[in-house]
Formats: sequence, C-alpha cells, structure tokens
Amino acid sequence: MIDAIAHTLDTNGMENSHTWTAIGLMSGTSMDGIDAALIRTDGRDNIEVERFRSAPYDAGFRDRLRSILGGQGQVDEVERDLTDLHVAAVQDLLVEADLPASEVDLVGFHGHTILHQPELGRTWQIGDGVRLARALGIDVVADLRSADVAAGGQGAPLASAYHRALVGGLDLPLAVLNVGGVANVTWIGSTSDIGEAEILAFDTGPGNALLDDWVAAEAGIPFDRDGEIGRSGKVERGRLATLLAHPYFERPAPKSLDRDDFIESARTALMGLSVADGAALLTAFTVETIARAANQFPTPAKRWIVCGGGRKNSAIMDGFAQALGVDVVDCDTLGWDGDALEAQAFAYLAVRSRLGLTVSFPGTTGTPRAITGGVLFPKA
Repeated sequence: MIDAIAHTLDTNGMENSHTWTAIGLMSGTSMDGIDAALIRTDGRDNIEVERFRSAPYDAGFRDRLRSILGGQGQVDEVERDLTDLHVAAVQDLLVEADLPASEVDLVGFHGHTILHQPELGRTWQIGDGVRLARALGIDVVADLRSADVAAGGQGAPLASAYHRALVGGLDLPLAVLNVGGVANVTWIGSTSDIGEAEILAFDTGPGNALLDDWVAAEAGIPFDRDGEIGRSGKVERGRLATLLAHPYFERPAPKSLDRDDFIESARTALMGLSVADGAALLTAFTVETIARAANQFPTPAKRWIVCGGGRKNSAIMDGFAQALGVDVVDCDTLGWDGDALEAQAFAYLAVRSRLGLTVSFPGTTGTPRAITGGVLFPKA
C-alpha cells in the first residue's frame, strides 16, 4: 500500500515556523544501550543535527531487560531503572553540548519495547514519561505507537517520516534500510516541494538480534564483530529454506515484528551447528529476507541506504550488495550518522506530535488513515 504523506499546513500561530530544540531517545531491540540525539527542527523539512551520544547498558541491566521481554517478571522495577538511565543519558548529552535543560523544548521518549502484537491490538514500550519529565525539567512526548495500533495499524516502523525528510535532493525511488535487532525498510518513491511523498515501510525480518543472541550464547561475546565469525562458517541451504518458510514473509506490507518472532524457528534451524555455521546461517537469513523485501516495492529502488548497527557488519553489507544488485551505501557516506538516526527520528516525531502533525500513515504502518500520536508529559 502506498500513501501520500499529507502535512498539516496550518498558517495560524507561531508554532508553525518555530524551530524546536528537541532530544530523541531510543532503546532498540538490540538492547545494547540508549541513543540520545539533539536536533533542531520545525517538524517538517528543516532539520539541524546538533549532537549525539550512546550510553551502553551494562551486562547486568541487559540481562534484566531481557528477562522482562513479553511482559513477564519484574517489569515495574526494570521500567523505573530504565527511565533513570534515560535521565542520565540526557543529562550527559546536555553537558557535552554545553546546553542547559531550560533551552530544550521537548524530549521524544521511545522507551523500550517488551511486547509487540499489533494483530491483537497490543504494543508495550516501558518507560515512565512522568518520571523522566520531572527529573529533567523538560516536556516529554512518549507512547508514540499506541494511537496507531488502536486505529488498526502496526505501530511500526515509525521512523519513515524522518527518512522522508532526509532524502530531499536524492535520486528516487530509493530505500532506507535500518538494520537493528529487527530490520525495517522505507521505500520512498517521490517527493514534492511541499514535502508529500509516496512511501511504503515495513519490518523485513531479523536484523542483528538472532545473530547477537547466538554468538552471545555460544561464544560469550556480544556480537559478531565485522561478520568475522559468520564469514568463517558455511550456510546449509536446507536450514535457510526452513527459516525462510516462516509465514511472515508471505504477508503483504505494511507489517511489523516482535523481536522474538523467529526465536523458535531459529532454535530448530541452529540445532547441532557450530558457532561459525550458525552465524553464517543467521547472516544469510538477514540478507535473504531483505532481498525478498525488495519484491514488495512498487518500483525498484535505485539505491539502498543502510543505517543501524548492521551496517558495521561487512558480511551483511557485502551480502546486500550481491543480493540486491544495485548501489548499497552506508548512510554515513551521505553525512548521516547511522548510529544516531533512530534517536533523531524520535526527536523529530515528538515535535510533529506536539504540533498535531501526522506521524504514521497507511503506507508505513497500515493504519486506515494518517494519524498523529504520542502523549505529552509536562515537566511540572
């Protein structure tokens, strides 16, 4: 499904031309830490990237976070501690930027997804917006997915509106691919002077999560650095075919995934494999699912721009280039910060939410209509 992003062009009031100073916070499905990004934007096409920092989770907190996936265990305690870690991340970012909190208009707080079942009308991102706003003394916009899910959408992916804002002047159609714990893609077919776009977005399948979990369990390391382990292994095609038979890949876009949707099928496929062969299989799985995603585009993308942690795995990047047969580039070569992009997106979406502009669209989440979202938590 393709949808035209219709911007709200309200000419009344100062907010429409105001440049907001906003911080975006992202704790992604890789569970490696908190990304915090400072931008200035009007919530439309004007974006100035100011600062970024990442605050890694220690192994103990990562284990605690993993223990509540699915909504089990000590969710309230982990949510409190997660929120406090976000407070510290923002405070550290402000120190680095030499910027007082009083000069920040808004924080976009993604929280951390522990359950995502949009087909059941459920999505759950932990994070206490009230606690964060009061601790920082800055207004916070959080819960950006729930309105979309309540309207019948997938609630993900949400960064597509930001991707559209970044690609002005580039040759279209193109695809922006984020390879985090789960991989998602935004296909952008055209843009106009007022910022409308033909756009399609969806989760393509696994990103880094299965591979990270495998090497952590089997080799005691957090990830396959530069794809070295995967390169040393051999892909068993029969096992790969079994993974690719998952019904998700037959569903039309837009569509989205929970981090753990492939755990059971992967566990079976990996049984009896060496560390290297398992890493090779999971690397091939990520590459092949993204190549298949291209079949859902209305017209082929002339270029794929890759962001997220997966772009640092050369085995994955080489696989993309070979499988897709078009130009595949690391987004950093365009002057984007591939580590910061999702955090920047949630700063941007928070501003759009505050202005009452749409943040999700039929072509990006399957919502019946373009809608805004997010809940405002005032600083006092």
